[in-house]
Amino acid sequence: MLTTDNADLHTKLTAAILADNASRTAHMALNHSIAGSKKNARLLAGRIKKSTAYTEEDGKKLNIIGAEDSTDMTQEQPTLNVIIRANGVVEIDFNKIDAEGVHIYGQRDGETVFTLLASATHARYIDNRPLLVAAKPETRQYKAVFFIGKAEIGLTSATVTAIAAP
Repeated sequence: MLTTDNADLHTKLTAAILADNASRTAHMALNHSIAGSKKNARLLAGRIKKSTAYTEEDGKKLNIIGAEDSTDMTQEQPTLNVIIRANGVVEIDFNKIDAEGVHIYGQRDGETVFTLLASATHARYIDNRPLLVAAKPETRQYKAVFFIGKAEIGLTSATVTAIAAP
């Protein structure tokens, strides 16, 4: 009975992992397609506005009057600022531009890779993990990348460093 249950669990876990990976890939492709479509729509609106026959009434009908937004999220990157607090707490401020939020990654003394800490949609993220050694300061590094839906988009931020202190 347990062998059957184990096989069923492994089958379903494999299916879930494959579906999740396919979903991430599809969302990434969708985000890039949206960014390309927005860019092309802005270019077309610009061409229309430069036409000698263009009037403000045409712009209102086409809904192309307003602030120009030329943000290409595939080329943007978050900006991080750290604020060091007592008891090993580090606060991380970030910008979102047109993204839903940022994935924040962290690395502490002795670690060799960055680990996903959070999917943050509102600034300020608070890293309140306890210090690795209770009374000893530690170096923490952070970086982030924007996300829309289930996919990351844009460039990874610069790495920022904080010394978390007791």
